[in-house]
Amino acid sequence: MNISWLVTNALASIMLPPLSLLLLGICGHIAARHFRRLGNGLILLAIALFLLLSTGAGARWLGAPLEQRSLPLASAAGSDAQAIVILGGGRLYAAPEDGGRDIPGRQTLIRLRHGAKLQRQTGLPVMVSGGAPDGAGESEAVLMARSLREDFRVPVRWTEDGSDNTAQNAQFSKQQLQQAGITRVLLVTDALHMPRAKAIFTKAGLTVIAAPTSFFAQKPLAAEDFIPNAKSLEISHYVLHERLGALWYELRYGIKD
Repeated sequence: MNISWLVTNALASIMLPPLSLLLLGICGHIAARHFRRLGNGLILLAIALFLLLSTGAGARWLGAPLEQRSLPLASAAGSDAQAIVILGGGRLYAAPEDGGRDIPGRQTLIRLRHGAKLQRQTGLPVMVSGGAPDGAGESEAVLMARSLREDFRVPVRWTEDGSDNTAQNAQFSKQQLQQAGITRVLLVTDALHMPRAKAIFTKAGLTVIAAPTSFFAQKPLAAEDFIPNAKSLEISHYVLHERLGALWYELRYGIKD
């Protein structure tokens, strides 16, 4: 397991919901012993934020501005791209229905589906990118390549399997693509992740045509969007993770997405 990846994820979990809200509530409880009004205010704030971020309406309010920065690709055929790069988005471990092998997770499958569609439209060669920072036996890229070949009947030319994060996705992908004389790519990832991914791939020296997928804020608001649920909290976590990641990339790489 990559220690740097583990530490980064541990720090991020402290700064993101739900753990950050729990810590805020604990701080309020401690503060209330000496500063009752302040402590109770922090507790109420933690509860209010938890309820807001746990609703579809709250998640959409938070994420829609970021998602709207990545419009769907109008035409892949007219993009003049030379290759398609699909980024990994997680895995399911030891799937019993697949002989105990790891398989691509939900978000990765959505990306693979969109990448396969683009490949059929354009005939462009495909690269999959994603390592195994958690110490798994196979990288995400290997799982993705296998799924594209077996499930989507799409060939894979490049397998970038050494990266631990989006910045390394860009760095290591650029190295392989550069050897093939490729500088202009269709980049496939979630709409929420696309601004940061496109910025770092551009920083690496590639010309990027964004091909986002997995939009969530297109559905009109309905009554159930005001009922707290775990899925909406997960989306809010993802949005805030991307906001935090963008801030870190601005500080670390000088990138303003």
